[in-house]
Amino acid sequence: MKSIIPSDVSTKELHAYLLGAVGPRPIAFASTISNDGVPNLSPYSFFNVFSANPPVMIFSPARRVRDNTTKDSLTNCQDNKEVVINIVNYDIVQQMSLSSTEYPSEVNEFEKSGLTMLKSDIVKPFRVKESPVQFECKVNKIIELGNQGGAGNLVIAEVVKLHIAEHILDENGKIDQYEIDQVARMGGNWYTRANRGMFEVPKPNQKLGIGIDQMPDAIKHSQFLNGNDLGKLGNIEALPTQEVVDQFIKEEKLQLYIEETKQEGLHLKAQEYLKSDDIFAAWCILLSK
Repeated sequence: MKSIIPSDVSTKELHAYLLGAVGPRPIAFASTISNDGVPNLSPYSFFNVFSANPPVMIFSPARRVRDNTTKDSLTNCQDNKEVVINIVNYDIVQQMSLSSTEYPSEVNEFEKSGLTMLKSDIVKPFRVKESPVQFECKVNKIIELGNQGGAGNLVIAEVVKLHIAEHILDENGKIDQYEIDQVARMGGNWYTRANRGMFEVPKPNQKLGIGIDQMPDAIKHSQFLNGNDLGKLGNIEALPTQEVVDQFIKEEKLQLYIEETKQEGLHLKAQEYLKSDDIFAAWCILLSK
């Protein structure tokens, strides 16, 4: 058995061991708002529920390992003492992942991820409309666990109102554990779908994906591409040029197919590429005419 003293390895290496061993971890999709009124949305897998009376949840936005900076979610919780914790199900997992891209503070991740801002009843931060369960919370306390990169900050959040989508409730009014279809975080790129098993979600583009808000309207509002498809498509640094698209179509001998296929067929073809995470090919098909 390999034995490790935490101080003998780098924080990055220790972080990987911790996340690889402790899981699956539920995801707090935390919605906050800045003093300037800018919404922020970011997922955290250091999260769980810790009390029912009072109802308390805790999530931990850690200091960045690479440069010891803190995240906007933490700053907003410190400033405004409010947060909405949204539960992540499989239908929004790719959009959730896209929202974790480190966009500048003035960027609204709701817009980048294509998720819908829903006004809360008690707190200022918005809820994620697509989330099956949303918890409006007041921040009771924040406990700093350290001042170096990788140190967590425990945000102790008391639930003041919760919202549950009726379609996930069974005949007895209880949450159906199959219908809620939750996902949880594991090590590396791995996630687990509670009612199915493990799957991978590649980490967001470190050079900042374009986001769903920058997509052509015909794609953004497609009747055939779902939220997870759009989440993948948004994780590209720049759209391929027409020259690049034309070259791809030529090399793949798709000219005749493109000419004879309507928009519906092109969107479905792109969806096939997305299933194998070939985002570039999907975009070339979508931009082919």
